[in-house]
Amino acid sequence: MNIVLLEPEIPANTGNIARTCAATGSTLHLIRPLGFSTEDKYLKRAGLDYWHLVEVIYHDSFAEFSSQYHNRRFYLATTKALRLYTNITYEPDSFLIFGKETRGLPTEVLNAYPESQIRVPMISGARSLNLGNSVAVVLYESLRQQGFTGLK
Repeated sequence: MNIVLLEPEIPANTGNIARTCAATGSTLHLIRPLGFSTEDKYLKRAGLDYWHLVEVIYHDSFAEFSSQYHNRRFYLATTKALRLYTNITYEPDSFLIFGKETRGLPTEVLNAYPESQIRVPMISGARSLNLGNSVAVVLYESLRQQGFTGLK
């Protein structure tokens, strides 16, 4: 699977997500601008000693990213989606796309993929889950559907 973070802002979240990617064999795509330096100590600490296990690919913009992978299946996580993340059949090597912590995915990105939007259910009044938790919930559902291939 592929995890895509569009302009992440909090280094500890990205580090935790990198660790989740490492533990699941998922590729992490980071779309600039990043809200931190990749040399940030909190990023490194959150990823612990798992950095050598994760493939990290950097992209300069969402336009560059989407043109490079235009023939692949994208799923956009947003609190605005009608469809639950559990009501999707995920293909191997799909791209799970998450927005920045403070604003989520931009409207223009959401508008480009209206049928690919998914959400994690929450109680009324809750704005969102932590980014790392959202990634883990959706990623593990996609991996469950695929029989946790390659994981023990």
